Amino acid sequence: MSQILCPWEYPIWFLFSSNVPFLLPYSHFIALVSAILAALFLLKSREYLFGKIFLFMSLLFSIWVFIDWHVWATNRSDMVMFLWSTQIFVELATYATALYLTYVFTQKNRPKPAYEFLGILSLLPVIVLLPTRFILSGIDISYCDAAEHPFIVFYSYIFEIISVFLILHLISKGIKNSERTQKITVLLFGFGIITFLLAFTSGNIIGSITENWGYAQFGLFGMPLFLGILSYSIMRYKAFDTKTFGAQILVAILMLMTGGILFLRTIERVRVVTSITLVFLAVLGTLLIRSVKKEIEQRERIEKLAVDLEKANEKLKGLDQLKSEFLSLATHQIRAPLTAIKGYSSMLLEGDFGVLPEKAKGSIKTIMGSCQNLINIVGDFLNISRIEQGRMVYEKSVFDVGELVKEVITEIKPNIEKTGLSFETDISTEEIKIKADRSKIKQVVGNIIDNAMKYTPKGKISVSVYKEENKVKIRVKDNGVGIDPREIDKLFNKFSRAKDANKVNVVGTGLGLYIAKKMAEAHNGDIKVSSDGEGKGSTFIIELPLINR
Repeated sequence: MSQILCPWEYPIWFLFSSNVPFLLPYSHFIALVSAILAALFLLKSREYLFGKIFLFMSLLFSIWVFIDWHVWATNRSDMVMFLWSTQIFVELATYATALYLTYVFTQKNRPKPAYEFLGILSLLPVIVLLPTRFILSGIDISYCDAAEHPFIVFYSYIFEIISVFLILHLISKGIKNSERTQKITVLLFGFGIITFLLAFTSGNIIGSITENWGYAQFGLFGMPLFLGILSYSIMRYKAFDTKTFGAQILVAILMLMTGGILFLRTIERVRVVTSITLVFLAVLGTLLIRSVKKEIEQRERIEKLAVDLEKANEKLKGLDQLKSEFLSLATHQIRAPLTAIKGYSSMLLEGDFGVLPEKAKGSIKTIMGSCQNLINIVGDFLNISRIEQGRMVYEKSVFDVGELVKEVITEIKPNIEKTGLSFETDISTEEIKIKADRSKIKQVVGNIIDNAMKYTPKGKISVSVYKEENKVKIRVKDNGVGIDPREIDKLFNKFSRAKDANKVNVVGTGLGLYIAKKMAEAHNGDIKVSSDGEGKGSTFIIELPLINR
């Protein structure tokens, strides 16, 4: 059976023949390569789902471009019929993918499975009817132009109009639900995708009306235009996490448009194409220059700020050192008179200077209590000064942790009895020895138990000592005011107290937990805290390493 051929030669490399319009290789080559490059660049971004969908849309578009080019070039009528019908399906699939892409871009998520199924279902009629006359009813052998059936023309227009309407709806919804900067990004993306689709289809619409299908090639410039808009939105408003993507796309488009001139054969055609390229070069080049200029200005500002910040940081270090030295000196100077006040007050109470009236004794006891509080505060400031200057001395020895905790409890027992709290202990009878500074660990345990007493108006406190793996753990649990989980990270900062702590206990500087934490860390240990929330108590666990055997 002889093959019916159209009146021109067989194409070279499937793409070049005398029937191909002069501008077609230029427009198709740019659209084909730019779509693939853009998809590959986008796959590098964090928006991986968007990149995959864009890659799929680019592949569909590239297939359409290749088919369209070969339909122009080939002189085989059977190949034209097959490729033309396939091209109709690919065009509708591209619209469906563009709608899917817009949904992911605006909603930051993939559609529901029901919507995805509906999209696939809408393409099924075309797939089923591909081999029938409801797609193509015939072919004009003089021009190798296929005649599209009225059904597929009507179905295609309805499909594409609905797709554009839904895309506009998603863009409008995305603009409404976005912040100010994101609104502009969504608007730019929407303008780009609509421009691409309309340019993609405009050639076919104009060709159907004028019966001059050569106009279809101009529509393919919609893809580079869409990429230019997308690239600008990425550079200007950081639509995706791709630092150099926008500049790469702009440069790639300009290179492709310039390289496409190589497909032209006459000087007249070169002039036409060069004019078009100059327009794109002016627009895209301006965008690129502006973005680079802005990037340079931002970098210069950042470098200047970095230099200023470094100078300020050096000044702060000097001021911090002066502060620590002043704090150390001041606490030493204050501690001496406080010790004298406490000493003489004690002598007065003991009758070293004669018998005091009962009223005077009460006042002297108040003086002694206040003096002791001041001595404790001064001691905390002195410890902070030593810690920050690296002058804290740790004299390590081997001792039993259980015995140390019992000693702390015995010393604070009078204070516990005054509060009316019930106190439980669960200390292992087994010796649990560590190598550490005994006085410092005693201070750590004392600070944690004292903290529990301050914030437990009524109820009980329990203290446990046990081994776990290669650590000894001292757990202090209370059923007091508890801690908001959002405040836990702030507890161990200097001068930091939990929210509303003053309502429960006005005495406190916010230094005890900070000092305890630093001392525990100096012994390669840690202090951890947990709470179920306000009013539900809290648990502090001191962790210290056991002696290596």
